[in-house]
Amino acid sequence: MKVTRALFDDVMAPNYNPAAMIPVRGQGSRVWDQEGVEYVDFAGGIAVNSLGHCHPAMVAALKEQGEKLWHLSNVFTNEPALRLAKKLTDVTFAERVYFANSGAEANEAALKLARRWALEHYGEDKSQIIAFKQGFHGRTFFTVTVGGQPAYSDGFGPKPAAVEHATYNDLDSLKALISDKTCAVMLEPLQGEGGIISPTPEFIQGVRELCNKHNALMIFDEVQSGVGRTGELYAYMGLGVTPDILTTAKALGGGFPIGAMLTTKAIAASLKVGTHGSTYGGNPLACAVAEAVLDIVNTSEVLDGVKRKEQLFRDGLAAINAKYDVFSEVRGKGLLLGAVLNEKYQGRSRDFLVAAVAEQLMCLVAGANVVRFAPSLIIPDEDIQEGLARFERAVAKVVQG
Repeated sequence: MKVTRALFDDVMAPNYNPAAMIPVRGQGSRVWDQEGVEYVDFAGGIAVNSLGHCHPAMVAALKEQGEKLWHLSNVFTNEPALRLAKKLTDVTFAERVYFANSGAEANEAALKLARRWALEHYGEDKSQIIAFKQGFHGRTFFTVTVGGQPAYSDGFGPKPAAVEHATYNDLDSLKALISDKTCAVMLEPLQGEGGIISPTPEFIQGVRELCNKHNALMIFDEVQSGVGRTGELYAYMGLGVTPDILTTAKALGGGFPIGAMLTTKAIAASLKVGTHGSTYGGNPLACAVAEAVLDIVNTSEVLDGVKRKEQLFRDGLAAINAKYDVFSEVRGKGLLLGAVLNEKYQGRSRDFLVAAVAEQLMCLVAGANVVRFAPSLIIPDEDIQEGLARFERAVAKVVQG
């Protein structure tokens, strides 16, 4: 069968609009399409491909596990899941782990756990969930409602109740909503889809204190910011606060679908047998790959490298901006960065993305005004330089019209 982009329109639901080119092979931070054209990958599958494409340790883990055991169901446990859970609890605040297949599923579990925990400890009135405008927590109906972007949640009928939204980095807006009826406050410790927004130290500390005051759980959605993305294993480690529940996915599997919810023993106790589940959660293949990813990422070599590579990106983007004057600032941390378009180029982030693909560079957007970069955590310096050179050519084309 000849596979072309036109086939997508014939057989796939129209909720995506993929590029005309179809990638067929990847190695490290380079990708090749059907025609053999090579691209530099600054997108990382939207912060997923933490070790790039086809990392030998991941390939080896998948092959080894693939010849042992693929699936059981959670009527049984398995060795890769238990090893991965032990490693996650050893290196984080958490004492208990729940495995899922994606970030949305991990967030769904976190929200259900928060509601169940509050019900058991405080009664039915403590059900309010507060999240933040421009947040993003997934596409299930519960998580998309909690995410503070109506464009994603409107149009599907009545939404789950008792969900309200404050303004990110505005503690007063949270104070106006939070009360003893609040069971959880959910936030990204670095907003991704909302535009690559870092929290101020005062804000993040204030959220923790308000949660403590009102006996509300603080849930950190680290689906995008976790597993080395910010230069810390998890972003909370660099913020001086510890959440009660943390969700992780994307980079955890390095491209293999897996999600996890991390929490304490006391809170996890509310997720009793039968209260929640997932057919594929804790799948041996996924957990074996994730274990290999975690072993590599959680090293000083990789985490310190992320911080150093961040500066290479910032320096390169500053040099481009000095020539073309298109960005007002570069936001973010580690290798989750957003180049914010200035007033002259408002609403045109996709133009830059399309121009980049034409110059053989894969990048992302974070809304209409931010060009987003989330490459492999171990992207070689020479690939950063080459990718930035291609991005500069793309910027020049947009500027020149």
